Amino acid sequence: MREEENKRSSQSKVKSIMKKRWFLPAVYIFSAAVLLTGILVYQASDNEFTQDPSENKQNITSENNEPSIEVNNSLETFTIPMSEAESAVIKKEFYDVDGDTKQQEASLVVYNNTYQPNTGIDYAMKDGKGFDVTASMSGKVKSVQEDALLGNLVVVEHDKGIETHYSSIKDIKVKEGDNLKQGETFAKGGTSAINEEAGTHVHFEVRKDNVAVNPLEYLDKPISSLKAEKKEADTKAKDSADQEKEETTENQDDAGNETSEDSNENQESDPNQEPGNE
Repeated sequence: MREEENKRSSQSKVKSIMKKRWFLPAVYIFSAAVLLTGILVYQASDNEFTQDPSENKQNITSENNEPSIEVNNSLETFTIPMSEAESAVIKKEFYDVDGDTKQQEASLVVYNNTYQPNTGIDYAMKDGKGFDVTASMSGKVKSVQEDALLGNLVVVEHDKGIETHYSSIKDIKVKEGDNLKQGETFAKGGTSAINEEAGTHVHFEVRKDNVAVNPLEYLDKPISSLKAEKKEADTKAKDSADQEKEETTENQDDAGNETSEDSNENQESDPNQEPGNE
């Protein structure tokens, strides 16, 4: 009996609470709060799941961007910097200090009644028409200069101390810091005040430690050939310097020995001579 009375009492209390005006609004508010909390928790967990892979992917991509250029360089060979290389002609060759007189005369650039050795190769089209200038090898744009004398200049760095220079160009499409792929068009052939007789052309240089080398010697060769020559030249220079240093030391020793011998001979020639008397 008591249990039934307790049940009836509790049921009547519940009914009385449900009849209150605030009951239904409170239920609605509580339900909405639970639902909103669930949505926020789900979105937060979903964002964490989707963001991490993309961030990792972005980091991997950015970390791999720079090394890819170096890898490409090791596989590439220097090419003629023109989109239609098969139709290219050389307007003026590189001045070779070891070349014959005729070749050297043909490689001089005349400007303001002065003769200057050509530090690169001047390429043009057979028909003299315009053409696209392309990257001889993949690399990063080191500088872009507007220069009326040279006809503008773009310097591309391929490795430490190894660069290609492109001048007598126009309609330049790159800026400092841009990456260039081999064969990518970045300008058009132009003219320059220093070599007007060449007409529309591109002046192409290959430089090693800012010293111009003959581009023709490295066409169709990898950048490693230029590195190897640089290492060999450095070794020869070091050996030459060491040899010169040794010869200088030997000469100094010989001079010292001769002086000592002369002094001894003078003393032996007059053993009774007092110091300071002649």
